[in-house]
Amino acid sequence: MSPWMAEFLGTMILILLGNGVVANVLLQGTKGNNAGWIVITAGWAMAVYIGAMCSEPVSGAHLNPALTLAIAASGKLAWSDCITYIIAQCAGAWLGAVLVYFFYRPHFQATEDPGAKLACFSTNANLPGNAQAFFCEVVGTFVLVLAIFLSAKATHSEGTLGMGALGLIPVALLVFAIGLSLGGTTGYAINPARDLMPRLAHHLLPIPGKGSSDWSYAWVPVAGPILGGLLASLVYQWIGG
Repeated sequence: MSPWMAEFLGTMILILLGNGVVANVLLQGTKGNNAGWIVITAGWAMAVYIGAMCSEPVSGAHLNPALTLAIAASGKLAWSDCITYIIAQCAGAWLGAVLVYFFYRPHFQATEDPGAKLACFSTNANLPGNAQAFFCEVVGTFVLVLAIFLSAKATHSEGTLGMGALGLIPVALLVFAIGLSLGGTTGYAINPARDLMPRLAHHLLPIPGKGSSDWSYAWVPVAGPILGGLLASLVYQWIGG
């Protein structure tokens, strides 16, 4: 399997399971309806682990353009490969979001709240203010990327972080911790592909009563994570990583 395919499949699984748990909690008529924030954050943590476990031996399990750009900025990944990885991640995120819709299609039809439907695809600020939300996404992604860099083996000469399946468990716990501690403001996208491509899927899919895709906010979970990841890469290199 090529690194491109590994990133595509890993990100698809990540979004299918991650947005799937949101749909299970928010949509009407599901077994998990109203299960709460803990279930969502735990489900996302496990989604990260499963997606990363499937792709790590081949591609290093970036599954996140912010992480890929940070690794390239550290000199551990060629910029040409960086572009290929990001395209694969975006394609996988798109397919994962589409699969969530078709899997929960009757429940989307049974749900009247357009905000709940959008939340099954993308994130938003819980209180108004894109500048504050941008800051939160920068900080959340900075924590994610710096912690991954610090915990990974310094052997990622071809873009792989050298963590292995067991080493990915701390990454899942890291995502769980970010969701619990820093996720209450924006829903912690911390991944441009995770938000942008599902938001596009929401915009294009024939979801009944779906409402707006909130494109005025869409730049926040793209630009914020990218900046946060690049800052983490700079700090990692500054401290001698």
